[in-house]
Amino acid sequence: MPLIPEEPQIHESAQGPRATPASGRTAPTPRPVPGPRPAAPSRPGRPGPLRPTPPVQRTPRDVAPAKPGPSGPAAPAAPTATASPQIQLIPASAEGALDAAEEAVDLLLDSGRAPGDVLVLTTGAQHPWAEHELSFGEASYWAQHDAGDDVFYADATIAARAASRPVVVVAVNGGPASAAAAALPLAHSRAGALLIVCGDPQQINSVLGAGV
Repeated sequence: MPLIPEEPQIHESAQGPRATPASGRTAPTPRPVPGPRPAAPSRPGRPGPLRPTPPVQRTPRDVAPAKPGPSGPAAPAAPTATASPQIQLIPASAEGALDAAEEAVDLLLDSGRAPGDVLVLTTGAQHPWAEHELSFGEASYWAQHDAGDDVFYADATIAARAASRPVVVVAVNGGPASAAAAALPLAHSRAGALLIVCGDPQQINSVLGAGV
């Protein structure tokens, strides 16, 4: 019960110093409390111990920690960017590589990737979507690529014309051995953040280890 009357008194004393221009309420303790507060925020968060001490101790401490503190750690934190994309290998046979690539695309879209972020390359048979769109002519086919608002499927032999995208998925679904050897370095150069390769791990690792 003694705590209840003290709370309104504290609030009244807090309202009193707000009108500190009046001369009658200068004696109580609330005045020195708001006095050092404006100087304390300029410090890096030490209002308590600096209140009793005048600005003599504030000036040397303010200059020393302010300069090395923020500028030191901020500078090395910036250059943490990697130009090389991450590589994920999904083991699959040549017959199942295209299905594995489709599943990878579905997972990417479900995780929040925009469809226009994904490029899918095939080393063997064309993806059915690419076959269908190419039946209307290359002009409309590449127009959809340039629009960049949906997943784009292309044969690895013509993928050199494709622009870079954040994610590139490669389905090693057949074709000559030279097709994968040419497709993987090209896909690596087109992938901004992530390269997913679906196919035989031994074949893929031999190509990736050769300089991708």
